Amino acid sequence: MTATAGRARGTESRVSGADKPERQVGMTRVLVVDDEPQIVRALVINLKARKYDVDAAPDGATALQLAAARHPDVIVLDLGLPDMDGVEVIKGLRGWTRVPILVLSARHSSDEKVEALDAGADDYVTKPFGMDELLARLRAAVRRAEPTGAGEDDVMVDTEDFTVDLAAKKVNRNGRDVRLTPTEWHLLEVLVRNAGRLVSQKQLLQEVWGPSYGTETNYLRVYMAQLRRKLEADPAHPRHFITEPGMGYRFER
Repeated sequence: MTATAGRARGTESRVSGADKPERQVGMTRVLVVDDEPQIVRALVINLKARKYDVDAAPDGATALQLAAARHPDVIVLDLGLPDMDGVEVIKGLRGWTRVPILVLSARHSSDEKVEALDAGADDYVTKPFGMDELLARLRAAVRRAEPTGAGEDDVMVDTEDFTVDLAAKKVNRNGRDVRLTPTEWHLLEVLVRNAGRLVSQKQLLQEVWGPSYGTETNYLRVYMAQLRRKLEADPAHPRHFITEPGMGYRFER
């Protein structure tokens, strides 16, 4: 990749964040969290070449500190950090921010991917990776996080069983807020914004989990079951989250 160029720059690509000037107006800030110097250098060089503002952290504690101090627009996070598991970093971030988190990890198992996504990650890329694909996913994550028009965000959706406030990102049932995981909320939001329309399995997978997910229908079954348990009066006979066998799902008020 571009590790040679990175080595020539020495430690300049290890960004502490404390002494950096504020980002220029319109620049997207990326926080790279990885303890492999070659990967950090390659990412920093490629991102800066594309006019991103970049901070970097070698461990979870530094990542949490930089995220709070620098407010990145997107985070690229390795799971195998020296001081804590990356999933714990995701949970720590999700306690106060919905910034897009793109996991970059050598872990390939389905269970580990589900754990990271359930904790609040927005996408998952396995190492080794192609720089072009990673940058495309990063751009997609940033686009999904961009606020929509004011009229579209000021949406309250009422059903007989619960209310969805898309602007506040809250769900209320019987006078009480329902706690949803970030993945559950993202799935609900896509369905609610397409109320009455069939949303294909592939579309749901790609919008919620990322562009490389199009066939993992077991993810949908698991999370739809969780939404029904939390929101349907009779989860075994849903009236709001309808399955269209072999095709997708539909939200009905």
